[in-house]
Amino acid sequence: MDTVVSPEGELPAPVGAGVYNVYTGEPAGSVVPTTAQLGLEPPRFCAECGRRMIVQVRPDGWWAKCSRHGLVDSKDLELYR
Repeated sequence: MDTVVSPEGELPAPVGAGVYNVYTGEPAGSVVPTTAQLGLEPPRFCAECGRRMIVQVRPDGWWAKCSRHGLVDSKDLELYR
């Protein structure tokens, strides 16, 4: 699978700052579900295009793939914490 490579300091497009809420698919700035605020829910929608992503949850994290913007893995996001 192709991993999204982003410029230094920016989150990958599928989960970065975008037009859509990555948990609900609604416009950015909408309410984030409590489970997502607690870090218990992986992103389900692409922040850039709002498409539903393919998501695989595993014991050590998750990966999500947008058909337009590529793949992002929760391990890759550890750098941004």
